[in-house]
Amino acid sequence: MKRFPYAHATHPQWRMAAALVLAQLRAQMALPGHASQPSLGLLYITDHYAADAQDLLDHLGAELPEVTDWAGTVGVGIASNNVEYIDEPALAVMLCDLAPHQYRVFSGVAPLAATQAADGFVPQTALVHADGATPDVADLIAEMAQRTVSHYVFGGLAASRGPTVQFARSSHGALAGSGRRGAAGVFHGGLSGVAFGPDVRLLSRVTQGVRPLAPAHRIDRADHHVVLQLDGHPALDVLLQDLSITLDEPPAAVQRLRQTLVGLTAPHTPQPRGVQVPGALGDDVLVRHLIGLDPARRGVAIADTVPEGGRLLFCERHVQAARADLMRICAEIREELEPVALPAADMAAAPAPAERIVGAVYVSCSGRGGPHFGAPSAELQIVRHALGDVPLIGFFAGGEIAHHRLYGYTGVLTVFTAEEAAKPSVGS
Repeated sequence: MKRFPYAHATHPQWRMAAALVLAQLRAQMALPGHASQPSLGLLYITDHYAADAQDLLDHLGAELPEVTDWAGTVGVGIASNNVEYIDEPALAVMLCDLAPHQYRVFSGVAPLAATQAADGFVPQTALVHADGATPDVADLIAEMAQRTVSHYVFGGLAASRGPTVQFARSSHGALAGSGRRGAAGVFHGGLSGVAFGPDVRLLSRVTQGVRPLAPAHRIDRADHHVVLQLDGHPALDVLLQDLSITLDEPPAAVQRLRQTLVGLTAPHTPQPRGVQVPGALGDDVLVRHLIGLDPARRGVAIADTVPEGGRLLFCERHVQAARADLMRICAEIREELEPVALPAADMAAAPAPAERIVGAVYVSCSGRGGPHFGAPSAELQIVRHALGDVPLIGFFAGGEIAHHRLYGYTGVLTVFTAEEAAKPSVGS
């Protein structure tokens, strides 16, 4: 597998931005070590181009006829290696060096088959784009994960102040009767994306952007979205104690409550993998908004169904915690790609092959990005510093997808890897 060509550009007119992107892609496709005949394209646009999504996709498809399949979506911002474009017209494209039998683009008119398709394709994992306005979208994401062997999917919710569009153009066709709608490749609502087979090597990690304000509490009693009892005490009393506030001073209390988020962990959740940064949340924690108080029942209302028997902690967004956790997941990925050191007794054996990153997708919360990390493009610069100059694109989402869950205030980093080519020995 060769390095994925990628490109990004900004311009008030989408045709000019597309021309800049195409020039970059063609230059890379002519370089040694880069894919010259990629068949899968990933496309992310900011919402400035959303109204022209169909024309843009048709234009790229005509200019890159070797790319037969496309997937992507819209965000309030997009990302590429070392740079982010937030609240400005921009697009980013990455062309993946994958054989057609290694992936399947899916959508509402070309759904992903459960476990194995009629042609023998087996989905190991999937990049998923979804419309957050779709009813029961979290359940649909969980169902999509069940259609893969790993039960792990990654991606995010489209984010747009205009049309919420998804790109999903498949060379494998669509359901009978879908006609032009399936061939056009631009969709509104539902889920779409691209599934990858077992021979596509991927590493994926989730990074949180908040820190806890107090230790986690056991959820003893809840009523749908309202937590009623934590550790045997009224939930509202626990909240006020953890935040060191009182309702006798409403202005100060309201200001503090607006800054407070809630982390939820389901019952019987195993400990997160990897080394955890002190004070940071693992990827077993789902961060949700605190949406109100219930003084009559001494309860706390949360923007999600609360699982009795699970764990809850109150938290807040925090720049240093976000930076440290992002550096952690990059370090974990880098360490997994390094050759395994062999004991002295096994020195005669061949070392495990090193792997290199040939492409990456980064989906971050629309509430993160440069402003949260302290400077324009600071979040992407951390990734670049940790992973090096690798092909990377992504978008700023209305919710992030990883495992089988819908997250918030997180980043999901996924890299495509390939075995490092063996270096010739001296004298060969």
